[in-house]
Amino acid sequence: MATYFKYKTPTDVVADAERLGLSHIAMSDDLSVMFQPIEVGGRTVGNRWAIQPMEGCDGTLDGLPDELTFRRYVRFGCGGAKLIWGEATAIADDARMNPRQLWLHAGSAAAIEKMLADCRAAHREAFGHDRDLLLGLQLTHSGRFSFRRPQLATHDPILDPLTRDKATGSFVDASYPLLTDDDLKRIEDQYLDTAKLAEQIGCDFVDIKQCHRYLLSELLAAKNRPGQYGGSLENRTRLVRNIITRLRAELPTLLIASRFNAYDGIPYRGAGEDFIGEPCPHELPLATAFGTDPQDHLRDDLTESLQLARWLRDWGVGLLNVSLGNPYANPHLVRPAEYPPVDGYKPPEHPLIGVDRHFRIAARVQSELADSSSPVAPRQDPPMAASKSDCSATSTAHTVFPSRIDRATVPVVGSGYSWLQDFVPQAAAANVSLGRAAFAGLGRGTLSQPDFVKQLADTGRLDRKRVCRTFSYCTNLMRTKNHPLGQYATGCPPFDKEVYGPLWKEAEAKRSK
Repeated sequence: MATYFKYKTPTDVVADAERLGLSHIAMSDDLSVMFQPIEVGGRTVGNRWAIQPMEGCDGTLDGLPDELTFRRYVRFGCGGAKLIWGEATAIADDARMNPRQLWLHAGSAAAIEKMLADCRAAHREAFGHDRDLLLGLQLTHSGRFSFRRPQLATHDPILDPLTRDKATGSFVDASYPLLTDDDLKRIEDQYLDTAKLAEQIGCDFVDIKQCHRYLLSELLAAKNRPGQYGGSLENRTRLVRNIITRLRAELPTLLIASRFNAYDGIPYRGAGEDFIGEPCPHELPLATAFGTDPQDHLRDDLTESLQLARWLRDWGVGLLNVSLGNPYANPHLVRPAEYPPVDGYKPPEHPLIGVDRHFRIAARVQSELADSSSPVAPRQDPPMAASKSDCSATSTAHTVFPSRIDRATVPVVGSGYSWLQDFVPQAAAANVSLGRAAFAGLGRGTLSQPDFVKQLADTGRLDRKRVCRTFSYCTNLMRTKNHPLGQYATGCPPFDKEVYGPLWKEAEAKRSK
């Protein structure tokens, strides 16, 4: 397999991007921009680093956080990021993606409240206060990926043949029943009830999840669904609109966020001797791919995605997180990686192309929502009390951008950074300086180095011995289901060996049988 990441300096990354004809890969050595505060929903957030929402798959069968869950959020809390976007938390038992996913209900609320409180306490202990920390949960319904049985919003002619009903062992087809309009109205109520609990247990915000082809994401693409939740974009956004407008009316002080797919693409499968990803057979025009050119799945069409972003702002969403693709059907779009997961395929494109796609689309969404009339004033006191660093990078400078951080009507969190490895900080600083995003979000990279922000503040660089190399160990653990609880917990076996090394060996042995 080809090794793509061969860069020694940020300049090497930019040069390779230029060779590939990419336009949104830039680097800045002035990392101070990443430690400037920003206002989000009337609150000050202390820096521009976000922990992305990731399912740890380490809860109990009743949806409570378990030992590893508590450990993860304590590590995030003392790690230095000021936006901690809590993981996908189900609104109902039958909405869970796996049997160990968090599920917020009356019986789990106290435990999840403690998880959040422990996270805050760790942050206070490390940095003196948590006044500029924003901490929330992503509320989700897994839809067709619900582990008990698929719950489809629409039939997708490409994705249906890949969707297995575990109860019967068969794949779904055109005869498989869809969620009814009444089902969706019931789910709307479940979102409201869960959000109320989230506010009661101390969430600063809730994310109404619309990404990765889970239920609300699938509805965005449901052009072929009949009735009041399909067809027109107005109908396809009816459920999320109802949820958000009711939340605004009933919970006026709760910040509402949304992570949404701006581009779906289509499913891929490995093919040939080298098992390189190829698009699944499909007919044109594409009927169920949001943000995608109906005549060419390789091209995004952001017309509806940008309209959705504007509507979300108008309905009362105060924070957006832009994502792409589907981790089960086209993982190279969601998270460019050096090595594919066990259920994936070798990348059909240079991972830098995937990174550029993330940056370009997030920048387009942020541009759509930007208000340059009200710049954020630089903060005068040190952004992190425990830091002794001026937060400037020590790598060789090649491009330093002037700071042009504008206050956005809705700040956008950009994704897709982890494959850049050592050069994540410089890419993030360039994007934020250029106004392409308000925050840089890391997912996998925080499992290997949860204190990455503190490392940057203290030393101006990441700890090279713990930088995520996107080898997909974490995903492979998550994909291993042969466990007494039906699901292995996920973490970073190479760089968190004491905890996840034994789990990796156990899972690897089971997969090799």
